[in-house]
Amino acid sequence: MSKNNNNVVKYRRGFNLNIGFIVFFVIIIYVIFHIFTYFTSKPVAEYEVQQGTIATNNIYKGLIIRDESVVYAEESGSLNYYAANGSKISSKDVVYSVDTDGSVSSQITGAQSDASAITDETTDGIISDINNFSSSYDGQNFSKVYTFKNNLSSTLTQVLSQSALTNLSDTISSAEANNTFYTFNPASAGIVYYGIDGYEDVTTDNFTLDQYNNTNYEETDLSQNTSINQLDPVYKLITSENWNILINVSDKVAESLNDKSVVKIRFCDDDYTTTVSFDITKKDDQYFLKLNLKNSLIRYINERFTNIELVLSSDTGLKIPNSAITTKEFFTIPKQFFTESGDSSDLCVMVRDKSSDSVKIVKPTIFSENDDYYFVDDEDLSEGDTIVMTDSSSTYRVGTDKDKLTGVYNINKGYAVFKQIKVLSENDDYSIVEPKTSFGIALYDHIALDGSTVVENQTIMK
Repeated sequence: MSKNNNNVVKYRRGFNLNIGFIVFFVIIIYVIFHIFTYFTSKPVAEYEVQQGTIATNNIYKGLIIRDESVVYAEESGSLNYYAANGSKISSKDVVYSVDTDGSVSSQITGAQSDASAITDETTDGIISDINNFSSSYDGQNFSKVYTFKNNLSSTLTQVLSQSALTNLSDTISSAEANNTFYTFNPASAGIVYYGIDGYEDVTTDNFTLDQYNNTNYEETDLSQNTSINQLDPVYKLITSENWNILINVSDKVAESLNDKSVVKIRFCDDDYTTTVSFDITKKDDQYFLKLNLKNSLIRYINERFTNIELVLSSDTGLKIPNSAITTKEFFTIPKQFFTESGDSSDLCVMVRDKSSDSVKIVKPTIFSENDDYYFVDDEDLSEGDTIVMTDSSSTYRVGTDKDKLTGVYNINKGYAVFKQIKVLSENDDYSIVEPKTSFGIALYDHIALDGSTVVENQTIMK
């Protein structure tokens, strides 16, 4: 019989490293990490930087001041007007008449039904006035329709009354001889206006804040009066075409205009734009702009208050939402401690090792600069680090000086990087920033819409 061989040695297989399994495991970990990050991180809304413009315009209520005086009736009786409202008159023109017994006045009033006295020139003027009113009409100021209607009616009445005054010359001469009919001329040439509001004696020097802020403004229309008593107001005479508009401005606006002598304005009611000289005055600790105008007075003869827009500037640049703007604190390191690295033009500093006397070269990211300092953050340098000046024994301790920069977070690469901005102008929603600034943003960059929710190097989940 043969013997069984029991000396069998089992072969131990070595550990086989499966590369495919390792790659698969890493991918699984990566996916799990991003899934976890997605559900635990708040997505960051982004904004693409665009080119834009913000016009720095300011709209104010303006108080109109004219050189005007009220004329009072010298007699009592029936009243007729002969000069068109808002028209220029000379000292020889008849403005109104008073008939003490009413006989001549009734004939003049009766003649107003004869439309044949209306000339083609008058008709063309009325059509032009209607077209101008229609083109500038604003439904929010419907009350101006009634003002326009009364002015139009007054113009027609006065044209017909003037014609009747000529046609009834014999009757009028007889009444004047009997001292029952009186015609009146202005004391001087000017512009006649049939309305009073109590502001006739107000000047750019004696006005009050209550007058400027008046919310219960009313004007008395005199053109519809058919009779009058002696010493009652009969019309208003404006004797100069130089006029002023007072607007209450902020300290900031007043300061910005200190070095200017003229300003561009726009009348909001009819979009009329002009450039005028101005003066800055102070009333009860508030600044007022006194706009000096030399034309267009008749255009706004019906107005005491009007909305004025100051067109101060128009800045063009990169337009970004204000919500994206934030601030970040930086170390400010003197420029003399920086030097170019040996293999490139990149700026670097020599940082002393805390555990030995050796130094190491550090290339910090520079976010901004001024005349004396570079701005760097704490990614490459830490507060308390000692920087050594090249070829000198001078040192500088990081954190000695700090300052804040205004900027936004650029998220082009999937993580947040602070970029400095220089704001040119702003309104309630957007700012215009200077393009092509060093260490800044560029057109079409993607930035975090809410800069207050982002920190440096944060991974951005969109």
